Parts: sequence; structure tokens; C-alpha cells
Amino acid sequence: MEPRLVGPGPYRATRLWNEIIELFRAGMPLRKHRCHFKSYERCFKASEAVDCLHELLGSNQNFGPEVTRNQTVKLLKKFLKNHVIEDIKGRWGKEDFQDDGHLYRFPPSSPLKPYPKKPSCGKEVIKFPDWNEPKAGTSQEHIPVKSVTMNSDMWYKRHSIAIGEVPACKLVFRRELTQTNIEEIWKSMTLSQLQKVLGLDSLDEVLDPKLVNSKHIVQNAYNVNKQGIVTLEDKSKELPHWILSAMKCLANWPSCSDLKQPTYSGFERDVFKTIVDYFGQMKEPLLTFHFFDVFVSVLGLLQKHSKAVEALQISCLLLPPENRKRLQLLVRMMVRISFNNDLPPLSESVRTRNLMVQAFSRCILCSKDEMDLDELLAAKLVSFLMDNYQEILSVPSALKSSIEEHVVHLQRVQIKYAGADTDATFPPPSFCHQISTDEFEYQRATGSQEPLAALLEEIAMNKEISMKDKKKQLKQFQKSYPEVYRVRFPTPETEAVLFPEKTKQKPPILMWALKKPFQPFHRTRSFRM
Repeated sequence: MEPRLVGPGPYRATRLWNEIIELFRAGMPLRKHRCHFKSYERCFKASEAVDCLHELLGSNQNFGPEVTRNQTVKLLKKFLKNHVIEDIKGRWGKEDFQDDGHLYRFPPSSPLKPYPKKPSCGKEVIKFPDWNEPKAGTSQEHIPVKSVTMNSDMWYKRHSIAIGEVPACKLVFRRELTQTNIEEIWKSMTLSQLQKVLGLDSLDEVLDPKLVNSKHIVQNAYNVNKQGIVTLEDKSKELPHWILSAMKCLANWPSCSDLKQPTYSGFERDVFKTIVDYFGQMKEPLLTFHFFDVFVSVLGLLQKHSKAVEALQISCLLLPPENRKRLQLLVRMMVRISFNNDLPPLSESVRTRNLMVQAFSRCILCSKDEMDLDELLAAKLVSFLMDNYQEILSVPSALKSSIEEHVVHLQRVQIKYAGADTDATFPPPSFCHQISTDEFEYQRATGSQEPLAALLEEIAMNKEISMKDKKKQLKQFQKSYPEVYRVRFPTPETEAVLFPEKTKQKPPILMWALKKPFQPFHRTRSFRM
């Protein structure tokens, strides 16, 4: 079985777990071993399992060579706990796996992780402001409607090419956008863009839209300081001052502004341990359990750098503001410590960058499920986050601009014409509300006949065009909208009023025309007496 790249999509963590188990079972050499004067067939030593699995993970493009031997041992402990492997006496679950010479074997069946079944609670349809919905206490019949301003030349240009199926216009009743409306628009367009970047048909299997708080998105986009760090409205959710001081101390070493200079050797390691202990005692990771599948799906895009950065930008916008701020401060500190050559080594055996990844990966991303590769996935995500933190933890400017333009567009729109330029300026929302056929026909009839009738009246009363052009335009209108035309001109006589026949006056009969034609004068010979 050849390893393959598992892209973004539903249950990516489960697919990776099952694939690694299958690869491990297929690639682990099984031999005969002796233990306590007894021979055991088809088994392997713990150290051999570490060697094999470490090599397998390092060559797998879903994980890469960054995987350490210590991470491999942790994964094998999970394998033993979940009965992927067992010791030669058939024990599993409570035994602690160590990188030593103990003998293990595979159970008869492959304990693959089943795909979770999410409760059928129905898909959430994110409602946009209903512009056709009248305000409370207002009947539909008495809503003031602004007439359409469209002269006959515009109408003729629009319909001169094809007269067959002419799109009907829709009358939009303008309503003021509330703060709630704007927040829901932010939520809908943000999720729509995330779905597009991930290349998924739906976000249902990786994210529950009900768990996405629209207020958090707006706060993360606008409540920021000059450095791009989120400013919290609730100050009680800020990091404790002593933790902020400790983080600044290591990030700005040796110039510690909030603390006095250290007076003993190893001071910086004690400060680092304090920070690690604080973030390690959190009950939930900074990226939250709810968004675990989203961030794991993003890891499938790391081969496409720009898409991965954009997907992480959008995903981090969904976080609670206090989580986003802590993530920004923590990752910035991790990067500064990694590049600070003046800071003494914080570990004798581990490089500073690797130490940052190992120390803080689990407080940034982890899963509730024991049967998961969250340590490996978190390490890969945190490593990518450190390399691109300035882009990832900033507000995506393109998304922000498109949403702001869309909000302005909704505030000024009153009438939409299908196929007109105003319809093509902004993409339609990704979430739609389905209506019945009868309701659609009713909306089409009531929403378009009044402006069409006004347009027909303008064509009929226009004195600036010739009679020939007017007849041509009326004929085109009659073919496209026969019902509206029939209301205005129920009989041929009402139509004929617009084109009165000119009575041709006959020229007056001249009296001389009745006489004989004029005879030319002929000179005759005169006779003289």
C-alpha cells in the first residue's frame, strides 16, 4: 500500500489515522523472537516498531521529516491503548509503551476507527435580511413603491438583441441594515469563502455553522490595534499581567522592561517553564475543539502555500476574540525566541525552534478523541503557523473589502434586473431560501408588472421618437410582456389612438381646368379692304 496525500475534507483526521494503521501493519516486519526461554511467532520489538513507524511517518507527505522519534513513541502509546497493537500475552489498554526491547504483536483484526455519524439536526440556513418582508404593522398593499426610472432608449437597447425570453425585474423593498444583519452577512460570506478555498461542496462535515459566532468574526476584523492584535471588550478575559510580563521578558531578551535583570543562572528557563505551565493547564486549546476538523482540513492544503495561508487566515477569524489574541501573542513570542541569538538555550538536547513546537503544539491544537494523530497534526500546523504568522494572523483584506462593498451594495439597491450589470457586480449569497412555485409566480407577477406598466406608458407617450420606432418598440414589448400590454391596450381601438390616420385633402378643382385646353395663337392672313 503506497502512502497518498490526504487532502482537505470531512473526517481527514480519521482517514489519516486509518491510513497510518494500514501502512504500519503492512510495512512492519514480523519475525520469531525469544523471551524468557520461550519463542513467539510473528512479533516485533518495541524499538523495531519505533524505527519502522518513524521512517514511515517521515516519508509520508502528510507528515514529513519533521516528525521526531519522541512523537513516534507517543503515537505507539496510543496504538497500544486503542488495541492497534498488543503485547505477546494479549494485554493492551493499560500497558505503557516504551522504546525498549519488549515484544508486541498485531491483533487478528485491524481496529480501524469508524467514521462518526453526526446527528441529523438539519442544515442551518443563514438568513439574509429579507428585503421583501414588510415591517410589522404594515400591510403589503400599502407599501410605498418607488417607480422605475428607465427611458425608452434604455429599454430598446436592452431588448434589441433578443426578444425571446426577457428577464423580469424584481422590486426590492429597501430596509435599513441592522448590526445583526451586517454580522450575519459577515458570517455567511466568510464561511462561503472558506468553503471555496478548501474546495469542498459543503462545510457540514467539518464545521457546524451554529457554533460560529458572527459577533466574533466582526470583532476580530475591526477591533484591532496598530500591531494587528485583537483588543478585547471584556477586559476580564485578558491574559494575567504576570504572564504577559514573562512572555515579553523572553521575547525581548535581554532587554526585559517589566522585570529586573536575572540574578541567577537558569532564570530564563524558569520563566519559560512558567509560561508552558500556564498554557498547558488550559481546558481547551486555543483553536478550540469545535474547529479541530477545520484546521486539520487546512493541513491538506500545505502543498499549495497561498491557499493554505488564506484558509488559515479565514479559519482564525472564526475564533473567540480572547483565543485569537492569545494565539497572536503566543506565536509572536515563539518566533522571537526562536530567532533570538542572545537568549541562552532553553534546553540542552532540543533546538529552540523544535522546543517551541513541542511545548506549545498541544495548547494550540488537539482533539478530544484519543484515537487521533493530533500531536503530529498540531506540530505540523504550528510549524507552518510560525513560518507565516504575520500573514495568517492578520485580517484578510480581500475578504474584508468584498464584504464591505456587498454591504454598501445592499444598502443602496432598490430594484434588480436579472442579467443587468448591478446583478453581476456582486456574487449571490451561498445560502439561499427555497420558495414554492406559487410563491415565485406571485412575486414575479406582483414585483414586475407595475414598473413594466410605467415603462410601457413612457414608450406610448414619448413624442421624441418617430411613429415607426414607436410601433416597433410597442410590438417588441407586446411580444415580451403580452399580459402587461393587454391591460394597457385591451382593444385595437385603444392602440389606434396613438397613431391617428392623417386625412389627405384633395386639391381644389380649378374652374379653368374644365375648359378646353389652351390653344396656341395662330397668326392668320389679314384682308385689307
